[in-house]
Amino acid sequence: MNIDIIFKIAAIGILVTVLNQVLIRSGREEQAMMVTLAGIVVVLMIVINMINNLFNTVKTIFQLY
Repeated sequence: MNIDIIFKIAAIGILVTVLNQVLIRSGREEQAMMVTLAGIVVVLMIVINMINNLFNTVKTIFQLY
């Protein structure tokens, strides 16, 4: 298992949480929500890319073209 991806996702989560709290405390709830959504999208893109790589590997192993 590639442990780097876990650290990347955790780092994104920490960054989003800190930014979210700073924005909420400064009265910018709408921007805080946008930061949260952006973080979710970034993590989903990472996961989708990994799933795509997995499917490509399975296709190659089983010679499914």
